[in-house]
Amino acid sequence: MKRSNLCVTQPVETEDIKLSNIKTIAAGVPAITSSVNHMIKELNPKICASTLFSVNQVDGFDCPGCAWPDPDDAEDRSSLGEYCENGVKAIAEEATTERIENSFFEKYSVQELSQWSDYKLGKSGRLTHPMYLPKGKNHYEPVSWEKAFDLIAEELHGLDHPNEAIFYTSGKTTNEAAFVYQLFVRQFGTNNMPDCSNMCHETSGVALSETLGIGKGSVRLEDFYITDLIMIVGQNPGTNHPRMMTALQKAKRAGAKIISVNPLPETGLMRFKHPQSPTDILSSGTQLTDLFLQVKINEDLALFKAILKLLLEKERANPNTIFDHEFIQNKTDGYDELVASLEDVNVAELAQQAGLTLEQVEEAAELIANAKKMIICWAMGITQHKNGVANIQELVNLLLLKGSIGKPGAGTCPVRGHSNVQGDRTMGVWEKLKPELAKNLEKNFDFVPPKEEGYNTVNSIKAMHEGKAKFFFGMGGNFMSATPDTAYTAEALQNCSMTVQVSTKLNRGHLVTGDAALILPCLGRTERDIQASGKQFVSVENSMGVVHQSNGSLEPASNMLMSEVGIVCCLAKAVLENSKTDWLGFMEDYDRIRCAVEKTIPGFKNYNQRVREPGGFYLPNGAREGNFDTNNNKAHLTVNQVPNHQLEAHQYRMMTIRSHDQFNTTIYGLNDRYRGIENGRRVIMMHPDDIKKSGFQKGDYVDLIGYHEGKKRVAPHFMIVEYDIPQQCVATYFPETNILVPIDSYASECKTPASKLVIIELESSNYR
Repeated sequence: MKRSNLCVTQPVETEDIKLSNIKTIAAGVPAITSSVNHMIKELNPKICASTLFSVNQVDGFDCPGCAWPDPDDAEDRSSLGEYCENGVKAIAEEATTERIENSFFEKYSVQELSQWSDYKLGKSGRLTHPMYLPKGKNHYEPVSWEKAFDLIAEELHGLDHPNEAIFYTSGKTTNEAAFVYQLFVRQFGTNNMPDCSNMCHETSGVALSETLGIGKGSVRLEDFYITDLIMIVGQNPGTNHPRMMTALQKAKRAGAKIISVNPLPETGLMRFKHPQSPTDILSSGTQLTDLFLQVKINEDLALFKAILKLLLEKERANPNTIFDHEFIQNKTDGYDELVASLEDVNVAELAQQAGLTLEQVEEAAELIANAKKMIICWAMGITQHKNGVANIQELVNLLLLKGSIGKPGAGTCPVRGHSNVQGDRTMGVWEKLKPELAKNLEKNFDFVPPKEEGYNTVNSIKAMHEGKAKFFFGMGGNFMSATPDTAYTAEALQNCSMTVQVSTKLNRGHLVTGDAALILPCLGRTERDIQASGKQFVSVENSMGVVHQSNGSLEPASNMLMSEVGIVCCLAKAVLENSKTDWLGFMEDYDRIRCAVEKTIPGFKNYNQRVREPGGFYLPNGAREGNFDTNNNKAHLTVNQVPNHQLEAHQYRMMTIRSHDQFNTTIYGLNDRYRGIENGRRVIMMHPDDIKKSGFQKGDYVDLIGYHEGKKRVAPHFMIVEYDIPQQCVATYFPETNILVPIDSYASECKTPASKLVIIELESSNYR
């Protein structure tokens, strides 16, 4: 019987939302103040400085936040620490002195806790003891690790087929944990390994693999300092990847131009003061963006097709001055088809569709025409759309025509979120098992891996909802709040016989559960990991394909915590009775895992030796070298169709975004400093003319209404905020509005949820 009266979404709380001026400069003194405040609130003062000095250093720990790379040379890293404001928040959140003891769960029932906001849940402290929620009970109770593993083993052995189990992975899981995790899951007999990449950059992986032969970006950090032009598309680095602004500042000072493409004029795209530079703080900062193109939501493809047509016209007027024909001839195919598709393109019409003037598009084309080396960066603003793959392939078209792939100062740069989401995929965490990996697993571990394609995130939710999957295991993350269609996802999880979460802190996924549930508390990235052979280190892969080590130094939050590697290995030992893998040996010494990786995953020769070198090592990347692992060893130019969005006068395109006090689903605070929104999150940002036409006023509260297959969806009680955003476009925070993202609205080819474009209507809020 399902537990009743659960709040499956962020509860609607009374918020005293205050509005202030939108900031014009990112970072600087306010970033320092914010960082200090978060550290003081969460940490023992004695460990604040030592922790910050260790983050992202060669002998320190990797920041548990984003995957932006560190300088290759250790001497180029700041002696004060390679961190940013949001990195500090992530560290403070993990290393907090607050603890959730067993008495916490005695006091609060699952129903009571579900009424708490995600912010309040996260601020409750670190989990300290494995907890069990038996079927029919309303309070978690302590359980031993041995009993927890036995309960999971019993549940898995009771399934009719291994494919009835789902094994999810967060992007913070390290290489070592990810490798043993996928090995365990495949020995159990399934490829059901959805991960957070399914929900964000899967479109990037598909688009880049199809066109360039590798699903990763092709640039190095140093390329930013020698390029002519950087394009930042659908990305807000000031909030989501603040350390990127340091690289952009350095690029600007070296002479690079920057074009920013985004529906919102984000502060972090405009001007930046380096918070660790006294002279910078005293200055007016560095202007980053030279040309800002404020596109309507999901009209990026219209913009870039218009640019391609203008470049083609310039090339015809002055042959061999705009396009790199030698590169096109020797390294690509599809040129004639692409050019033919541009013949009937009307630039003025596409500019209007994108919400821009013809002059703005012409200015962008002129900057691109004059650039010999170009980098294009992007994030979820263009990936989380039904046409997300086409969006990215059009960016690749532009780079290929300019010959800006496979040479210094040029290339693709999909900017990843979680610190090791790219490494998890490299380690084999994927619902699709590559033939080479299958062969190596069979050879090295003496078992036949399952060949049937597993469930991705969307298909996993559907399988649980339909009763085809009955067991859910989450290796980190907050699956409940991160996924689309919140009510549907909640029903799916509640259909399971058991749900298990490996976590450091409390989240909504611990409250919306199967018949029975387990919480398995694990070490954080900042903490010491001591195993039988001594102190261990782990490794991660950043956005640019560098594998490097991470060494935690803090005392663990509890002596009952296990490492992610330890949890997987003990679970595998309990479940896989006939496995020939030395799971306990892996847990005792992580060097043994890395030896196994070296034999199994391409690119990891001498793994244990090279990962110990300062800064780590680069993985092979064909596109970076101008070699394309496609069916004909050439990069593919593609023809992509511009989407046609038809809205009624009373409808709006809604995109979900993060606040500045947020990283993915983790809410650090209730302020969005750069956007001037304080003390609340239930807001909808609208153009002033749209507010007037709607009949509402700024400050009014409205319900957000979505429809899918005739069914009405409601996200209640959002305050209207006047904002600089294109007309008939609105922005809201996630996960509060994930309930409006239909489970069946996703990118073609890979099912990445289309969270950046949901058609909504407004109704007056009757919430009391």
